[in-house]
Amino acid sequence: MHTFIENMPKAELHVHLEGTLEPELSFELAQRNHVDIPYKTAEEMLTAYDFYDLPSFLTIYYAAMSVLQQEEDFYQLTWNYLSKAASQHIIYAELFFDPQAHTSRGVDFSTVITGIHKAQEAAKKELGIDSKLIMCFLRELSAESAMEHLKLAKPYLDWLVGVGLDSNEKDNPPIKFTEVFQAARAMGLKLTMHCDVNQDNTLTHIHQCLHDIEVDRIDHGVNSLEDDNLCQTIAEKGIGLTVCPVSNRFVVQSLTSDEIRTMLKRGMRATINSDDPAYFRAYLNENFIELQQEGNFTRTEIATLAANAFHVAWIGKAEKNHYLKELQRYLDTAA
Repeated sequence: MHTFIENMPKAELHVHLEGTLEPELSFELAQRNHVDIPYKTAEEMLTAYDFYDLPSFLTIYYAAMSVLQQEEDFYQLTWNYLSKAASQHIIYAELFFDPQAHTSRGVDFSTVITGIHKAQEAAKKELGIDSKLIMCFLRELSAESAMEHLKLAKPYLDWLVGVGLDSNEKDNPPIKFTEVFQAARAMGLKLTMHCDVNQDNTLTHIHQCLHDIEVDRIDHGVNSLEDDNLCQTIAEKGIGLTVCPVSNRFVVQSLTSDEIRTMLKRGMRATINSDDPAYFRAYLNENFIELQQEGNFTRTEIATLAANAFHVAWIGKAEKNHYLKELQRYLDTAA
């Protein structure tokens, strides 16, 4: 089963580039950019990853970004992830990035997105992995700040496929950003929003995503199973759910394998993703493998989860069919 998962062609739709910042790269960039960090070794940094809920994770997460300052830093960050993804037989990825976390530190928007884009282009040419970019807004910041960054993105629209909403959900509901997301859709961008597991008012937030914002996907979305009407809407509209098993375990002490299997039984387009793999110490293959072990998933169930990612990816019909045929060829050979 491990070999079957590892060699299977896959797509990843929920991975934060800043969450792929490995300790070794942090030390390298800190030295290059003359940034003091409070750790002497990569092992010491890993030990400091002591988080148990979303706020405690975010505190560590944002502090680590201080080493990202130059275009080449964002290039290397992106290249490293895409190299790792290609080694895990990920053939398509949609990447989140948080520009506000960098512009607030004095890093130009153009520096961030140009470094990322150049690495995407190089990885496509040299590694054969295609990727698209999703700009996320930090929900604890103002809607005005989000709109400002959407305007900053206008010259780079061809480099973006969509916008998202992430970070601390407490007292920051989706409707806070209604106008920003309406503007983004008018610009031709796809829409997704985080609804992390077991957050305050999560069912209200999922309802707002579906009925007020009218998103194309929901990131996480596990709590939708608590409401039959939400489940029905998600299934009927074919809304993708980008579930992240290993990161879920830090909140609910489970990979949510039962919930993911229930989603499949209800016809919901659940997909498997790594979220912030440098922090949760698990990239996409590890998420699939640990999920399979916890829930004793069959090859058919694993293949369905993989196919779902291609079905709900923000790509054209021809690309979608190409990737699905590639997956099917693998399944026929591996059977």
